[in-house]
Amino acid sequence: MWTLRLLTVLLLAACVLGGAVPGKPPVDEEEHMHPDLQRNTRTRARIIEGEDTQDYWLSASKAHILEKLSYVRNEKRAKNIILFLGDGMGLATLAAARSYIGGEEQKLSFEEFPYTGLSKTYCVDKIVPDSASTSTSYLCGVKANYGTIGVNAHVKRGDCQAMADTNNHVFSVGKWAMDAGKAAGLVTTTRVTHASPAGVYAHTADREWENNAVLEEACGDLAEGLDDIAVQLIHGEVGGKLKVILGGGKRSFYDPEFYEKGRRTDGRNLVAEFEALAEGNTFVKTQKKLLKVNVTETDRLLGLFSKSHMHYHVEQLADPENNEPTLEEMTEKAIEMLQKEENGYFLFVEGGKIDISHHDTMARIALDETAEFSKAIKRARELTNLEDTLIVVTSDHSHTFSVGGYQARGSDIFGEAESLGTDGKPYLTLSYANGKSFDQYYDTEAHERIDPTSLLSEDTAQLFPATAPLESETHGGEDVGVFASGPWAHLFTGVYEQNTIPHMLAFAACVGDGKTACD
Repeated sequence: MWTLRLLTVLLLAACVLGGAVPGKPPVDEEEHMHPDLQRNTRTRARIIEGEDTQDYWLSASKAHILEKLSYVRNEKRAKNIILFLGDGMGLATLAAARSYIGGEEQKLSFEEFPYTGLSKTYCVDKIVPDSASTSTSYLCGVKANYGTIGVNAHVKRGDCQAMADTNNHVFSVGKWAMDAGKAAGLVTTTRVTHASPAGVYAHTADREWENNAVLEEACGDLAEGLDDIAVQLIHGEVGGKLKVILGGGKRSFYDPEFYEKGRRTDGRNLVAEFEALAEGNTFVKTQKKLLKVNVTETDRLLGLFSKSHMHYHVEQLADPENNEPTLEEMTEKAIEMLQKEENGYFLFVEGGKIDISHHDTMARIALDETAEFSKAIKRARELTNLEDTLIVVTSDHSHTFSVGGYQARGSDIFGEAESLGTDGKPYLTLSYANGKSFDQYYDTEAHERIDPTSLLSEDTAQLFPATAPLESETHGGEDVGVFASGPWAHLFTGVYEQNTIPHMLAFAACVGDGKTACD
């Protein structure tokens, strides 16, 4: 009796686990998960010579192991630190960018780095963070609240009084480096007062307080004694000592009296104030002027190349009158400036427009910005010594961007996937979980999807489908990659909290108050 019951239970379990139904053939789970996989035969899969043999893959695996075995841990003190931040550069962005630059088997420059890890990006009060709270994390070593920069979690977003309490201020690894006698600088394709670069030097209860007008409107009488982000950059304890500041955002440094698009209301010209601070301070506002800067005659360099964020790389290429430098050019000039420093330096470089293009569901531009970011990192590695310069590449957060479908190898990453949806219409390989493009791809009157292939174009600003309608696509909450090369790069392996990153940088360079390699 018990034997019969046991057999019955085992049979039922087998049916459930195996997907079998009495009287019907068993389901092929792999086939079930890949419907109509062969439907689209218009694209022939690209196969690299040798990939159809096992020897190709076995040899590649052996080579990878031998490469790993050849690595020798560099435990020298890091004289220089460069932290590259691909804003919004999640793992899906990396995968799609490989196809964009030439194929799935390709590597972005920093994917060649020997050591990799994952950092957890949540902030104190939200599962999915923003660029302000994360900049406090990966630069200052402390997790904070959404929307705040350079302050601890006692400060809620918009709390003017808590911001005024200097006991709540936290400082970046940039300051730790300067306190140890090193120089520091920053480069970004966004406004230099934007959330990510501001983490190097600012303390604010709201990332939007980039100039006095927005700060005073928010805080009223409590604004007295508080400095906006732009003022902190020019005159602050940290910002006032930075050797290099390159990016966009002129509008927060001028009253309209001095620059018609200025947004200050206090009659100040912060650029003129910067130049007046010391004879060796140099201001540039065009690509040509930047490239002509003689670093031996320049003590501090401020470059503001646009009213707000700098233009996308594809826009720069399309404009014959473009006067903005590329991220690679700014990075190279920053390194030239900082390499003069006998005691070394800390440099923060942000590819900030990966994030902004994702917010607008402009996948083509996001991948191009990622490729440009990769070029800047490659150039930095060429200009520096692997033995004494630690380069770490990471992101602050991801996006709801995804790569889906079963398209053939070598097919257009911006095109349609191999199979059809259950509504009989194709879908695109790249899409977003939410964003402003929802209405473009969904017929609200007919309550059905619009065939996305009918909307495909070569327009670099094309929007890609979003599942839920929002004015701006949101960040994602999953872990992001960390890539490291140079002294103590092996510290950056594993899975860890994002705020650990500056402490590991400080350990390698023997700066800050924590444990260091020099102890």
